[in-house]
Amino acid sequence: MEDLDILVLRTALSWHQAGQPVVLVTVARTWGSSPRPPGSLMAINERGETVGSVSGGCIEDDLILRIREGGVQAACTTQAPTVLRYGISADEAHRFGLPCGGTVELVLEPVARHSRLDELLQACQERRSTERVLNLQTGHVSLNVGQRDGVPRMDETRLTTYLGPKARLIVIGAGDMSRYLCEMALSVGFEVIVCDPREEHRANWRLDGVTVCHEMPDDLIQRLQPDARTAVVALTHDPKLDDLALIDALQSKAFYVGAIGSRRNSAHRRERLRTHFDLPESALQALRGPAGLYIGSKTPAEIALSILAEVVAVKNGIQLPAPVPVVEGKARHEVTEPDSSPIAL
Repeated sequence: MEDLDILVLRTALSWHQAGQPVVLVTVARTWGSSPRPPGSLMAINERGETVGSVSGGCIEDDLILRIREGGVQAACTTQAPTVLRYGISADEAHRFGLPCGGTVELVLEPVARHSRLDELLQACQERRSTERVLNLQTGHVSLNVGQRDGVPRMDETRLTTYLGPKARLIVIGAGDMSRYLCEMALSVGFEVIVCDPREEHRANWRLDGVTVCHEMPDDLIQRLQPDARTAVVALTHDPKLDDLALIDALQSKAFYVGAIGSRRNSAHRRERLRTHFDLPESALQALRGPAGLYIGSKTPAEIALSILAEVVAVKNGIQLPAPVPVVEGKARHEVTEPDSSPIAL
């Protein structure tokens, strides 16, 4: 599944290139409770067709009506962005279904050649994080090197937003659990790559939207050089494959590195990496093993869910004592599972 920001930009560019007037709507600022965070995107064409969301459905109908009544063609002729605010009063917040006290400020930008959507999309596809600065008087855009999760900001003259590579998940091992994990990851917008050099394991492993590689895991990690938008999960239970991937992944910029296995096997893995591969303690501390959050999972699908939940939590910067990692949850509940079990975490 395509990242929503990329989908909005690609669709807006496609409409524009087909000669349709298009307005790109960006959530610039919010106060109080807000359904969508700053930087969220939506595009509307002259027929009232939309892609993306700026309020989760609360104000889209009114926004479409405003734009259509004002004329998308007229808006695009002026080329100057406009600023629109919803939820200033309690009555208006109630009317549009905004949370109590919520206010959202939107920038409506007529799409033109100087919007530079084609260049922005190219940068995203090349996994380059980009700062986009929109001049609120002229509609002209400048693109600079930026950070993917930079906080959008707006003043009287410009709107600055940040876009970049979609989150990527590299899975080591083409098995049943990998399939569940990949399906779930695709559904929440990850780019997914599966690596397994074992022909018998990957021969009939196919999943639309997933890239399957047959090289050795360490070769793949070294080739891709995981960035800060990449997670790596090892699922083979084979130290010859998992350890090779983990050694390089733990020394990369990957925001998450995890491996499946029982608590005892995870301890043995850390000792191997420490003793035989001389990995520093800081790298070993970053290894999530057993991977996942404790949800009492038993089946491969449930374990995949627990792993993806932890990946998403780390991606979103959650730093809480709960949710509980698998190793801590099992210790609390005194759950014992044989190391030979294929789903022992």
